[in-house]
Amino acid sequence: MTKRTVLVVLFDGVQSLDVTGPVEVFAGAGTALGDPDAYRIRTASPGGAPVRTHSGLTLVPDGPLADAPVPHTLLVPGGHGTRAGQPEVTGWLRCRAPAAERIVSVCTGAELLAAAGLLDGRRATTHWAYCADLAARHPEVRVEADPIFVRDGRISTSAGVTAGIDLALALVEEDHGRELALHIARHLVVFLRRPGNQAQFSAQLATQTATREPLREVQRWITEHPGGDLSVEALAGRARLSPRHFARAFHAETGTTPGRYVERVRLEHARRLLEDTAHGVQEVARAAGYGTPEAMRRAFVKALGTPPAEYRRRFHAPAGT
Repeated sequence: MTKRTVLVVLFDGVQSLDVTGPVEVFAGAGTALGDPDAYRIRTASPGGAPVRTHSGLTLVPDGPLADAPVPHTLLVPGGHGTRAGQPEVTGWLRCRAPAAERIVSVCTGAELLAAAGLLDGRRATTHWAYCADLAARHPEVRVEADPIFVRDGRISTSAGVTAGIDLALALVEEDHGRELALHIARHLVVFLRRPGNQAQFSAQLATQTATREPLREVQRWITEHPGGDLSVEALAGRARLSPRHFARAFHAETGTTPGRYVERVRLEHARRLLEDTAHGVQEVARAAGYGTPEAMRRAFVKALGTPPAEYRRRFHAPAGT
């Protein structure tokens, strides 16, 4: 069996869950395989000193970063400590990280990878609250604000906190297959169904809630009736506004157009049905408001890069899981 080393970089102000989440996934893989060295996990910090996480926990590293050998998988967590720039960390990353077979960041760890020049010309993501800042500070990085994780060659970046668990599960699945990753997901009581290009937020969380009651009611109606008539004209009638006035007011209060909001709600509903039920593709398309399987297929390919049948094959939960 291939042995893989994992090095987790620590620094003051690190987000503890960015560290412990992926570490539990890799350690769980070793336990399930009956080989604790399947992933040999080590931690290192500048000078080898203990670090204090943003939440106040103290983590004691295995040794100094300067002495750490280049690992198979290099994991750079995020946290408020990234705001300090961490020059020793970025200097080490610039010199040593290119030799690692896999480079992974969680949350704002992407900022340290970018500062080291490792994300130049690559697609990347980070916590939604810091995507705009990452793009502004590092225009050479192609920042994608929506996905929970992005894989570009041997470099993978994830969104905030629990997205690091999703990414670690994807890496274990790549190394050892889906069954092992599913076993670990069950043990950690998390889902193994979040693809990297799943949005960081649902439609409701990704948009603002309207302040005026008629528009809030329309948002609720869309969510509860994805298969209904959700044309601008029909929704405007529910809000007792003209279509033009409704479209302007909806965009002003939610930050998106009625059409885009409807698209996202319908996609989420279709995905849930494909993941959680045995309904046929035609039935799912009708229930989610697409009308035809072909219309749903186009929406899935556009948003997720995969058709509904393939999405179900990858993410459908078998009975009893």
